[in-house]
Amino acid sequence: MVPNEDPLVLSRHAPCVPEDTVAYAVGDIHGCAHLLDRMHDEILRDAENVRCDRRVVVYLGDYVDRGPDSRGVVSRLLDSPLDGFETHFLMGNHEEFLLDFLEDVEAGPGWLFNGGHATLMSYGVDLASGLELDRASLERIQQAFLERLPAAHLDFYRDLEFSHVEGDYFFVHAGVRPGVELQNQSDEDMLWIRDEFLNADDDFGKIVVHGHTITWEPEFRHNRIGIDTGAFTSGVLTALALEGHEQEVVCVSDH
Repeated sequence: MVPNEDPLVLSRHAPCVPEDTVAYAVGDIHGCAHLLDRMHDEILRDAENVRCDRRVVVYLGDYVDRGPDSRGVVSRLLDSPLDGFETHFLMGNHEEFLLDFLEDVEAGPGWLFNGGHATLMSYGVDLASGLELDRASLERIQQAFLERLPAAHLDFYRDLEFSHVEGDYFFVHAGVRPGVELQNQSDEDMLWIRDEFLNADDDFGKIVVHGHTITWEPEFRHNRIGIDTGAFTSGVLTALALEGHEQEVVCVSDH
């Protein structure tokens, strides 16, 4: 693995993961099952060159919406996990959209206009008549989705974690609120926060590894690392590999 050369990252904090551990964080997948397949291949290939007893992969949420195969993404994560890896699946705001719609059809318009229609289509829900927003139509869509959603997938969405810690790194979907201890962060902020977090110069206590906000290249700051490279629109899925003090970017693409 090649250490990241950014002097801000290494000189101010010298963050590290636990001894004898290699950890991978995978950015927002958004229904791009084919890119997930390639990323798994790359992670397995990379891990072959690492001598350690513990291998960890953390997925930063937003498995669904916008891309063409949300169902395929979740099926792969459940049915074909990385062999020999400890896995942690984090909640993204798009999974919250999905769960909110299953509880209350009033959440439907917001979800549908933020890519939820792609998820519904991947599960075989018929949207041929269009995305009417009257309550009767939303109830029809909700019922059809419930009928086609495998129980294992529903459990997956409901059981997602909000954060994970490895050594000096705090993994979360969107970010954290400055001035609030990591253990006291709200679920809403961890799923949704943007500008207050992205523009903060605070030392959060750990390096925050996050997705949620698209940048065309991974973004390294002294207090955070953003790895959402917009897979559904850019064709690039990014992961961060961490071993000791070393940081390496792993990318796969359609290009």
